[in-house]
Amino acid sequence: MLIDPHIHMSSRTTDDYEAMRAAGVVAVIEPAFWLGQPRTSVGSFTDYYASLVGWERFRASQFGIRHYCTIGLNSKEANDERLAAEVLEILPLWLGKDGVVAVGEIGFDDQTPAEERAYRAQLELAKQADLPVMIHTPHRDKTRGTSRSMDIALEHGLPPSRVIVDHNSEETVREVLDRGFWAAFTLYPKTKMGSERMVEVVRRFGAERIICDSSADWGVSDPLAVPKTARLMAERGIPSAHIHATCYANALAAYGQSGRMAEEDWTTRAPIDQRVLFEGNSVLRGQAPVVE
Repeated sequence: MLIDPHIHMSSRTTDDYEAMRAAGVVAVIEPAFWLGQPRTSVGSFTDYYASLVGWERFRASQFGIRHYCTIGLNSKEANDERLAAEVLEILPLWLGKDGVVAVGEIGFDDQTPAEERAYRAQLELAKQADLPVMIHTPHRDKTRGTSRSMDIALEHGLPPSRVIVDHNSEETVREVLDRGFWAAFTLYPKTKMGSERMVEVVRRFGAERIICDSSADWGVSDPLAVPKTARLMAERGIPSAHIHATCYANALAAYGQSGRMAEEDWTTRAPIDQRVLFEGNSVLRGQAPVVE
C-alpha cells in the first residue's frame, strides 16, 4: 500500500485515479493551492475549498482511493492583502470539515512581508484547530526560506513533530531533520527532486521522518511518482522497511495527528459503487458502472 500525501487531484483525470489505484495508492492528500492564475474574490476560494471536501473526496472514492485535503491560503495569493484578509476570515470554517488533515500548504514564495503575515496568522489557526501544518518552501532562495519557515513555526510554539516541511532538496534536508521536523520531497519528472535523487536521499539519510509525494498538478508532473520511486528504491537495494516508511507509514503518522486519518479508512472502506451520485452528478459518461 502507498500514500501520495501531496497531490492536486482537482487538476487530474479519472484515468489518473485508476492508474494510481492499480499501482497500489490507497490514499491521497490534496493541499489547497493556487489555480495557475490569481483568484479575484473570496467566493472563488469558498467554492474551491468546498470542492476539496466534497466533490473531489467523492470522485476519489469512486475509484477506491481515500481522499483527504489540507486547507490554507497559499503563499502566492497572500500577496493580495485585501483578498488575503477575507480568506483568513473564512478559513476556520473549513478547517473544521471532515477529511481536512492539516493547514496548508502555507509558507513562502517570494518571501515578502505579506506572505509572512499570512503564514503567521495561519500557524495560529492551526494551533486553534489542533491540526498539523504543511509548509510550502520557496523555489527561489530555498535554503534561507526553509530555515525561516521553521524559525517562525517555532516562534509560534508549534512542535516540530506537528509540522511537515515540503519541497525539500539535498541542501535543506539535514537541517529539517536535525530540528525535528518532517521532511517531505516532491518528485517531479524534470525539476525539483526526481526519483533517482530521492533514492540517494533515503540511502544517505535513512527513512526517519522522510516523506515522498508527487505534487502532481496542472503542470508537467507525474501522479505515479510515488509508486515509481518505491519501485526504484527496491531495485536499488533500499530496505523494504525504508520504502514502507517513506512511501506510506510516515505520511500516515504525520497527518494522522489530525485525528481525521487512519489506516482503517481504506482497509475497511465501503465497496465501490459507481451508481452512487454526488449532488446528482456521476463520474461516468455512459460507461457501465463498476460495482464491487
